[in-house]
Amino acid sequence: MDGNGRWAERRGHPRVFGHVRGSSRIKAVVRRADELGVKVITLYAFSTENWNRPETEKSTLWKLLIKFLKKEVDELDRQNVQLRIFGEVDRLSVGVREVLDPAVARLAKNTGISLNFCVSYGARLEIFEAAKAFARACLEGRESPNGVDQRAFEKYLWTSPLGECSDVDLVIRTSGEIRTSNFLLWQAAYAEYVFLDICWPDFGVKDFDGALEEYSKRDRRFGKVSSK
Repeated sequence: MDGNGRWAERRGHPRVFGHVRGSSRIKAVVRRADELGVKVITLYAFSTENWNRPETEKSTLWKLLIKFLKKEVDELDRQNVQLRIFGEVDRLSVGVREVLDPAVARLAKNTGISLNFCVSYGARLEIFEAAKAFARACLEGRESPNGVDQRAFEKYLWTSPLGECSDVDLVIRTSGEIRTSNFLLWQAAYAEYVFLDICWPDFGVKDFDGALEEYSKRDRRFGKVSSK
């Protein structure tokens, strides 16, 4: 969900104004994804690198996350949405956790679309932490490096609760930037990418539909010869 700050600055507003506008775009996109039968949608809300941003901007982002959860948790529950958070959850403040943890627990047993927020998330850190956890398991005799396959290793990634749905099919990036920015590098190894010039505060259902239409035209070979 990139480009909030730039969207605001281009209009003569403080960067936080873009985050406020951007947060209002989430509900419609998630609802549309659910209507179309998408099983999992993951939003990059706050990266490990975002901790280096000004305190006022970070404070606004946390307030918006809290506001979203408080406002939408009842509706998410009615719509059978399951909520997960991927990232350094222990690094979040007590105030954020007091809202976040109950919301995740309340929606944990729902069986509809899985809505995931990557918060204090970095793919390199995720893989690094998984490697450390696997190494500890080997030292404790619970795992062996001999014969282990990639799927066995994946259970140590933060996204492991998603099971087979942890492999990403499509990544949509807004704002005109053409890079992965440390997002789900393992999971998106064979993902299709759609880069859009519009900033996230202008992203809507039509843009989401357009990205899915573009995805439907891709020939996903996974290293094999095309069947066309």
